[in-house]
Amino acid sequence: MSSRIAKDLSVGQMADRAGVAVSTLHYYEAEGLISSWRTSANHRRYDRRELRRVAIIRTAQAVGVPLSEIKVMLDGLPDGRIKAEDWRQAAEVWADRLDQQIETLQQLRSQMGACIGCGCLSMDHCPLYNKDDRMAGRGAGPRYWVGGPEERDEMERKADDAEA
Repeated sequence: MSSRIAKDLSVGQMADRAGVAVSTLHYYEAEGLISSWRTSANHRRYDRRELRRVAIIRTAQAVGVPLSEIKVMLDGLPDGRIKAEDWRQAAEVWADRLDQQIETLQQLRSQMGACIGCGCLSMDHCPLYNKDDRMAGRGAGPRYWVGGPEERDEMERKADDAEA
């Protein structure tokens, strides 16, 4: 057994260590997110450093970063041994996105729970009510939650008015 094989992981070992299915590794590889090499017997092997990439992929997916963005970030990393500073610089791409997600989640936590739990069923006082679909002009989706500061300010004004 060569020293390279002793340091690398089989597909099953990699899946176990990464906490994913073998098919997930195959998918990540097909998408260009991770890479492997083949032995003379055509067995797939992974460098242990690929575990870090899988951990980044899984973590980023857990907070809603799409694979296309993850790939762009991973493609920006240097080939070979990657230092901590390389990872820090690569992660900066997501700083604004994650800050925005944190803000949205905090808003959701502070406002949506009361809305769901209030039971008022009032279209007159609900801060989320979108009479005549006027928010459609500002873009698709739940504008009060995914919109910009204007939409959030309007929702807060409506909530204040409802309380008064």
